[in-house]
Amino acid sequence: MTTESLLIVVLALLAIVTVIGIFATKTKGFGRYSTSLVLLSSALFLGALFLAIGKIEGASFMNILFAVAGYAGGLIAPSKETSGKPDS
Repeated sequence: MTTESLLIVVLALLAIVTVIGIFATKTKGFGRYSTSLVLLSSALFLGALFLAIGKIEGASFMNILFAVAGYAGGLIAPSKETSGKPDS
């Protein structure tokens, strides 16, 4: 088994364990956070897989990582609640 094949198998196992962990620990139904978590996990797995098989370069994968981190940061950042009245 080549190093590339071993890397792909390890990535696939990690993705499977991640998805099982997400569905085992989440509450019933799909809300904003559950859907986003599955989406971000899928994007990271596909990006890592494409990097491992040589379809994208490291710089492109870094862009994917920064996009995922930015999206995840926006999900957990406290939002300012407004009451519909302008600030004075």
